[in-house]
Amino acid sequence: MGKRGKAQTFLEYSAARVVLGALGVLPRPAAAAAGRGMGWLAYALAGGLRRTGEVNLKLAFPEMSLAEREQLLRGCFRSLGRMLGEFSQFPRATPESLREVVEYDSEDVKLLDVARERGRGVIFLTSHLGAWEVLSFAHSAMYAPLSFLVRPIDNQRVEDLIEGVRTRFGNQPIAKKAAARAALKLLREGGTLGILADLNTQRQEGVFVPFFGHLACTTSSVAVLALRTDATVIPACAVWDEPSSKFVFRGGPVLELIRTGDQAQDVLLNTAQFTAALERQIRAYPDQWLWIHKRWRTRPEGEPDVYGRPLNVPSSSTNLPKATKSAAS
Repeated sequence: MGKRGKAQTFLEYSAARVVLGALGVLPRPAAAAAGRGMGWLAYALAGGLRRTGEVNLKLAFPEMSLAEREQLLRGCFRSLGRMLGEFSQFPRATPESLREVVEYDSEDVKLLDVARERGRGVIFLTSHLGAWEVLSFAHSAMYAPLSFLVRPIDNQRVEDLIEGVRTRFGNQPIAKKAAARAALKLLREGGTLGILADLNTQRQEGVFVPFFGHLACTTSSVAVLALRTDATVIPACAVWDEPSSKFVFRGGPVLELIRTGDQAQDVLLNTAQFTAALERQIRAYPDQWLWIHKRWRTRPEGEPDVYGRPLNVPSSSTNLPKATKSAAS
């Protein structure tokens, strides 16, 4: 790494330490409020991310007015800021303090028990909805540690900083580049694996399935792992509930695997089923999802870049294979 690279690494790490440290010394409500304020600032300044969000929301909710979509986009930035504030509190969090912030109702706890009683590995199928960092961290502190697939941050010093916080109560990261063997072993031994499965994927790593009415290249790894290990797949998220001022765990129902005897078709159908489950959760809390990610960046052959101008993007859902349509319905 050259001098410029070292300087950039140091500056990014220092910025992360300062922000997390400054928020971390505040009482939790103040840290969350400051995080939301940073979210508002990011909305005002991050024009590129805002434009990506505008395209995504127009694709997902063409029936909404511009003002309605703008409100959802503001909510996205606010939700990200809130999670930053909460994350800053993790170094001194305890199971008791987390119970004041995170709520599991009796049915959700029963779902976790059912998953364990099956005697199989468990996949928590989740997305960048609400506070995904809170979801895995609180689970490790209040119930049991889990493993999670992660793409390491390019800055190793920042990665070490974040990983040290995430793993305080025993969670174990599995780097995506070497994930297959470790994840298979974990699930075959009855372990629990968290996978964020809602981001754009390169064509060679995924399959195209419907997402908000448009084909989206989606990781096939969840379906492959589940089919090979017969794991129990549970959609899960932790969303902010304003009336209770808590993050509420939303899980289930268990997604039973589709098996047709055709491996490629099984991967496609189950990926579509999993993506549809995530979409239902996002539709329930649309102001808390990561709209600023280029979810539809990878396109089927011959389709244009949806993030170019103008924003009038044709839907590709009308050309879906019948099997894909049925799995997503």
